[in-house]
Amino acid sequence: MSDPVSPEVLRQQILELVAAYGRQAFAPRPFQPGTSRVQYAGRVFDELELSAMVDAVLDAWLTLGRHGRQFERDLAAFLGLPDAVVVNSGSSANLLATATLCARQTKDRLRPGDEVITPAVTFPTTVAPLVLYGLIPVFVDCELGTYNLDVAQLEAAYSPKVRAVVIPHTLGNPCDMDAVMAFAERHHLFVVEDNCDALGSRYRGRFTGTFGHLATCSFYPAHHITLGEGGAVVSRLPELARIARCIRNWGRDCHCEYDETDPNGACGHRFNYKIPGSAERHDHRYLFTEVGFNLKPTDVQAALGVVQLRKLPQFAEARVRNFAHLFARLEPYQDVFILPRVTVGSQPDWFAFPLTIRPDAGFGRRELTTFLESRGIETRVLFSGNIVRQPAYRDIACRVVGELRHSDLVLERTFFIGIYPGLGSEQLDYMAETIAKFLSQRLGKLAAA
Repeated sequence: MSDPVSPEVLRQQILELVAAYGRQAFAPRPFQPGTSRVQYAGRVFDELELSAMVDAVLDAWLTLGRHGRQFERDLAAFLGLPDAVVVNSGSSANLLATATLCARQTKDRLRPGDEVITPAVTFPTTVAPLVLYGLIPVFVDCELGTYNLDVAQLEAAYSPKVRAVVIPHTLGNPCDMDAVMAFAERHHLFVVEDNCDALGSRYRGRFTGTFGHLATCSFYPAHHITLGEGGAVVSRLPELARIARCIRNWGRDCHCEYDETDPNGACGHRFNYKIPGSAERHDHRYLFTEVGFNLKPTDVQAALGVVQLRKLPQFAEARVRNFAHLFARLEPYQDVFILPRVTVGSQPDWFAFPLTIRPDAGFGRRELTTFLESRGIETRVLFSGNIVRQPAYRDIACRVVGELRHSDLVLERTFFIGIYPGLGSEQLDYMAETIAKFLSQRLGKLAAA
């Protein structure tokens, strides 16, 4: 009888087989115009991600562990921030950011009835936590082309009840953070950056997500990197990050890394805490100082994220290259479309390519997107459009600044198509040529693209 193979050797053999499987099963396939689906977004991975996930599975730890700690350290280091708190989705990240600003330990915390300025063109779960915590959204219009909050409306939106500003960087295009931060400092406001669309984007050479008190990230497969499902809250202020971690972990006060070999915890004082009114010493892991949740992802997801984050720079290069390629092909149609406009002083890590059909174009959005979809090109509308029109938000307590005309136009006439790293020049050219064909048939325009 031969000697048994050690678990270490078996593990290595498994990972080598997984890598071989990944290279074969997920090898690139040739693009066939009209047959191959041109997605608006999608996960981009190879055998490295598969091997990392299987490696985590073989630990059999299951919940957040060593890979989660590594991902948090790597994300914080990438952004140049002191801490990052990984969660199970970008929507949970937005919930956690709002909960942190409302937390009992947060200095000058937000309270029900306080107002929060935010754009009407948004993703719903940017606004939902404000509503759930009894805060009052103050909706302002967007800029056409950038699709970000119109900073010229900030002063008109202000009232003595305003306590915070929540700023999404729409589709990866940074908001004018000079104007936002000057306004916030002038009125002593919290700033939360919804950076879910914009990981890797820069404003004045600085990463978005590093300006405000808190920022959120999403790692859904459509985003810049993926954990499958996942997100994060990051902060330049260690105390806010500590509170966010507390709320993510059920509201538990203890934030030591778990060490099963040391029953006293990393601090050495795990069983030496007191609860007011109790004479008995208490386990710090069961001392709850905030009303919290369990918003953690699994370690398998975090292992995927560690590898994906290393690839973010090359993903960003591909997004910028694809955006420039598609812009050049569609630039001849500026009389038909409002083309995307880069915020002055910024370097967007574009999420997608937005197009707004001009009101006098002679056709509507449904005509064009139906044409594109029928030819295998995925499209998406720009999230909620004017969220005040959405059934779930129509009757919420809120304040609206002006008539939100641009937001209404986005609701009716804006859509976006893909530029993610899984697309190459063949797919980009096919999209441009298909749009040109539609315009030629519908308007008799020359196929200048």
